[in-house]
Amino acid sequence: MPNSVASFIICAVIGFGIGFAGFEWLGKDDVAPTATQTETASETETPAAESPAAEETEQPAAEPVAASGEILNTKGCLSCHSVSSLDLQGGATGPDLSKAFNEVEGKHGKPLTEFLKEPTSAVMSSVIGGNPLSEEEIQQVVEALKDASEKE
Repeated sequence: MPNSVASFIICAVIGFGIGFAGFEWLGKDDVAPTATQTETASETETPAAESPAAEETEQPAAEPVAASGEILNTKGCLSCHSVSSLDLQGGATGPDLSKAFNEVEGKHGKPLTEFLKEPTSAVMSSVIGGNPLSEEEIQQVVEALKDASEKE
C-alpha cells in the first residue's frame, strides 16, 4: 500500500509538471497579449486627450480607433489577432485583421457581415459559436475593420 501511494504522488507531480510546461509553451502567446493590447489602447487614447489642438483636428479620427479597439478587445478578437493599421497589438495565433474587411469575401466566399454571423472556417466557427455576436456588435466590428482597411 505505501508503494501505491508513493507511485500516485510521483505520477501526480509529473503529470502536473507536464501540464504546467505544456500550458506555458502553448498558452503563453494567448495570455500575454492581453496586457499589451490594454497598454496599446491606453497609449492611443492618451495623446489626443493631452493636446487640445490635436483633439480639435483629430477628434473624428481618434474616436473610431478607440471605439474599434474597444469592441475588438471586448469581444476577445485581440487575444488571437492584431490590427496593425489601428496600432492594436494582439495575439499572433490568427492573422492581422488590417485587410480583413476587403479580403474575407474572397477567402471565405461571403461578406464580412455574413462571415461574422456564420463563419466558414473551423476555428472561427468554434470561437464565434461559443460567444455569438449581436447584430450591433457585428456592425461595430465591421466598422472597425473598415476603418482598419482604409488606414492600411
